[in-house]
Amino acid sequence: MSETLEQRATPAPDGPDAVRAAAVGAPVEGSLDGAGQSGDAAPAAGPNPIRRIVDGVGAVVGPWAKVAWDAAKPVLDVVSGLGWVVLGIGVVATVAGFILGWAELVFLGFVPLAAILASVAYLFGRSTFRISIHLNPSRVTVGERAIGQVLIANPGGRATTPTRLEVPVGYGLAEFAIPAIPKDGEHEELFAVPTNRRAVIPAGPAVSVRGDQLGLLRREVRWTEPVELFVHPETTRLHPTAAGLIRDLEGLVTKTITNNDISFHALRGYVAGDDRRYIHWKSSAKTGQLMVRQFEETRRSQLTIVMTTDSRYYADDEDEFELAVSLTASIATQVILDQVPISVVTDRLALRTHTVTSFLDDSCRLQLAEGTFETPRTFARETTKRLPAPSVVIIVAGSRLEAQEYRGIQRLFGPDVNVFGIRVERGARASIKDVAGMNVMTVGALGDLAKVMSRAL
Repeated sequence: MSETLEQRATPAPDGPDAVRAAAVGAPVEGSLDGAGQSGDAAPAAGPNPIRRIVDGVGAVVGPWAKVAWDAAKPVLDVVSGLGWVVLGIGVVATVAGFILGWAELVFLGFVPLAAILASVAYLFGRSTFRISIHLNPSRVTVGERAIGQVLIANPGGRATTPTRLEVPVGYGLAEFAIPAIPKDGEHEELFAVPTNRRAVIPAGPAVSVRGDQLGLLRREVRWTEPVELFVHPETTRLHPTAAGLIRDLEGLVTKTITNNDISFHALRGYVAGDDRRYIHWKSSAKTGQLMVRQFEETRRSQLTIVMTTDSRYYADDEDEFELAVSLTASIATQVILDQVPISVVTDRLALRTHTVTSFLDDSCRLQLAEGTFETPRTFARETTKRLPAPSVVIIVAGSRLEAQEYRGIQRLFGPDVNVFGIRVERGARASIKDVAGMNVMTVGALGDLAKVMSRAL
């Protein structure tokens, strides 16, 4: 209580201190704020002076530093990783030698620095090349031979100096020692492309390299753009019309009843507005009332192949997935040749199907994915909802896709759609299993496809 009386008895400051306190908005000692409490809180601190200085220097120096870095980067890129290590050793050894007074250490530091300095001489010189890369052929099937050709021409006014040419081929690197090429002369180099796996193999760009033999410095000049070699999957020949998948000539007959089509279904009584062309006069004469023909609706043939690339549904090795791609490619190739509309979709890619070549090119890009969709049913629903209504659907998946999941995909389509499943299990015996009225074919080798499809259909 005495403390409170003391605070109340303390006089408010006057004079210059009071004026300064009022000017900065600080509470006067002993005054009460709006809540009835003492206003002794410290005023909010202003911007940090050091931070303001740093921001100001950064605003001025930043643009100039970027310009300097853009100018220095091409020069710094000339130094290889090994070159930076050697340069660092030379600088550290030299500085340490001077500080410690060790002449031997200084000499040890001068050696790598001299090596870097001597390597600079190998960077000078300019060549005028016209380089092209050709693949013959540009499309092969797995296991076929593919040869690449690098043609180097000298359109300059004088002979070129010997140089080294590097051409990345897939994950490898082809290196060529290019001799001196006379004026208007040409030089040819050949290389083999590995085709043991389905893939899209880029060849190039062709890069000429100048530098020392130790690899401390290297200057690269890019001469071409990459070209692609398509290694198509292995396929097998099927019976025309895809082993009986598409049997109709004028469309597939459905259970939907319509007033005008090709396939006759039944007769019904005439209703005002019916087309008189479909009146069946003989039946009308017998019954005494007009009778009109009804038809079953026919739809244009449309095949849809749904192939999952989710790694959860394939065995651990990639051979099972490669077999699935080959089976899909075999069916689609035959259907395209039969000129039947077809759509082929995977988790991440809808393949082009207007020509066999474009389809096989796209099939080279298929890769195992990691859980793109939560369930196979979700995958099938999302990838087919914008496609033309199918008359036949084929589901292609690995050995880890369960039978009920095939059935779940089948329920996405109407009763008039024929749905088949292909379960891929390398080495398994070819067989057919009935899953709630749907045929699920197990295929263990590419050669079994035609046999098992003819049995299922």
